[in-house]
Amino acid sequence: MSENTHWLLPEGIEEMPPVQAERLERMRRSLLDQFHGWGYQLVLTPFIEYVESLLVGTGNEMDLQTFKIVDQISGRMLGIRADMTPQVARIDACRLKQDVPTRLCYMGTVLHTRAQDFAGNRSPLQMGAELYGHAGAESDVEIMALAVATLECAGIKNVHLDLGHVGIYRTLMRELGLNQEQESEFFEALQRKDIPSIDQFLTDHKITGAQHDMLVALPLLNGDRSVLTRAREVLAAAGADVSSAIDNLEKIADLAEKRLPNIALNFDIAELRGYQYQTGVVFAAYVPGYGQEVARGGRYDEIGAAFGRARPATGFSTDLKTLLQLGSQADVGVLGVLAPYLNDDHSLLSKIAELRNAGERVVELLPDQVSDPRAQDCDRQLVKQGDDWSLVSI
Repeated sequence: MSENTHWLLPEGIEEMPPVQAERLERMRRSLLDQFHGWGYQLVLTPFIEYVESLLVGTGNEMDLQTFKIVDQISGRMLGIRADMTPQVARIDACRLKQDVPTRLCYMGTVLHTRAQDFAGNRSPLQMGAELYGHAGAESDVEIMALAVATLECAGIKNVHLDLGHVGIYRTLMRELGLNQEQESEFFEALQRKDIPSIDQFLTDHKITGAQHDMLVALPLLNGDRSVLTRAREVLAAAGADVSSAIDNLEKIADLAEKRLPNIALNFDIAELRGYQYQTGVVFAAYVPGYGQEVARGGRYDEIGAAFGRARPATGFSTDLKTLLQLGSQADVGVLGVLAPYLNDDHSLLSKIAELRNAGERVVELLPDQVSDPRAQDCDRQLVKQGDDWSLVSI
């Protein structure tokens, strides 16, 4: 490798210069403060752990997204986390063991084997919140409201939500008796809303009658709230479980329209993000001009069972880097104070300490250093006027 390529990073891995990093850190602090204000307590999870623990209950998709290495101490396989949600569920189940509803939040880098967004980012800064111990629609709507508030706090406007329910799809699949490979094929076609492929699949597998009509209709059941009425009619033959899932979406819609009156709600019965471990309502947040979701969430009541204590659970997550890219928070700008090097001037040292305690960023010149405030990202400097040190704009 030639010397001038040593600065290259792996595809999808990035670094941040100071101004961008400071903007991101300010946003991180603001969002964690917001979570705190909503009653969500911060937890920290390991970046790497035994793969069988990391992937429990998450399905094949998360397995493919996880980097794996061999532990040189134990010889066991380790995984680098690709999603923090199962880790937080483990904390609730194994560490806290509470009977009351528990609200937890988290933030940290996750690593993906392949990029999942337009920017090709394989190392998102995942941030999210989870609510355990309540099975009602009210907790789902609280999580949706917090997701919207998170985006708004980041300066992202014109948010709209897409809602679905994985229970509908699961019920329909259970009746077909497909093997895993066949179901995966149908699932991929459904996610693409590829109606010709769906129809061909159903023909090839001799799925006819009411089952055929319901499955081929799934990708068409999206739009405003009237979709739920159409879904009741089209999926009437599916039975009580599907009817119950639509009831759940109706109740969530009622509550969400009251709590989030300015947020557009779209219903998509084929919306199945996180299908492999979600159990109920799922949602994704979108903004105009960006073709992928900026946040996603839903209910995943069964994941705690893998840790010996299943509790109702709902939550959402987002990528802090995406929020930084799309948000309208102001740049940090040049806000520092440049101080001369006078190590024996106690009045100067006292003034520097006073400014730092007040939250100012003070850069001290070093001996023989050329004074260039702009190069130090400073827009003011300390100048002695009489016996006092004063701030002077540059």
